[in-house]
Amino acid sequence: MNSYRPSSPLSNIPPVVKNLLIINVIFFIATLLFNKNNSFPLVEYLGVYYFDSPKFRVWQLVSYMFMHSPANFAHILFNMFALYSFGTALEYYMGSKRFLNFYLITGLGALALQMAVQAFEVYSIAGSITIDINTYRTSNQEYYNTLSEIYFGPMLGASGAIFGLLIAFGMLFPNAELFLIFIPVPIKAKYIIPIYVILELVLGVAQFAGDSVAHFAHLGGALFGFILVKLWGMRSPGRFL
Repeated sequence: MNSYRPSSPLSNIPPVVKNLLIINVIFFIATLLFNKNNSFPLVEYLGVYYFDSPKFRVWQLVSYMFMHSPANFAHILFNMFALYSFGTALEYYMGSKRFLNFYLITGLGALALQMAVQAFEVYSIAGSITIDINTYRTSNQEYYNTLSEIYFGPMLGASGAIFGLLIAFGMLFPNAELFLIFIPVPIKAKYIIPIYVILELVLGVAQFAGDSVAHFAHLGGALFGFILVKLWGMRSPGRFL
């Protein structure tokens, strides 16, 4: 007699996407567990800081991709949903090894552009991309506040790599129809994803007060995703036509 074994919800998810999902969830749970009076030391230890910050550590270049805001559950929820939705199709198309390389490279590319923008901001204030921030504590409070946000505000999240996946999906599966929560009709990827990227550019340039989203990191992930698709000669498999 053959016994029936129901398939696991994760059984159809390719291995890299599955493990990335698991690692991100583990990091998020650990962040919540190691909570000291709402200070969340893992955010400080594993989130990434501007390269000239006294809090910068080399492992943060990679670890930041697996960290998410403990104060905003939607941060990890939407990133993991996008990883599952777009990453699954892309890993099946690219193969696991290339997909992992793509994910990590776009994550690093996101950080590279974000740090370049931060370096430009520091240079525009101080005339150098490396400074002793304490010299601004008493000399110019406005400049000190701006520099403090750069030097002591960690960046965390998979969003940069996710934007790399979005661009790759739009390029490889341009006619795939996507459903958005706030739009009741499906829209093809080749239309909605470029609009999303343009919106990130506008928000990044505008720098609205109170906006803590690293928009240029998203753009960096998108840029490196575009470059990799072109550099690796990847073409649409002809599905979703």
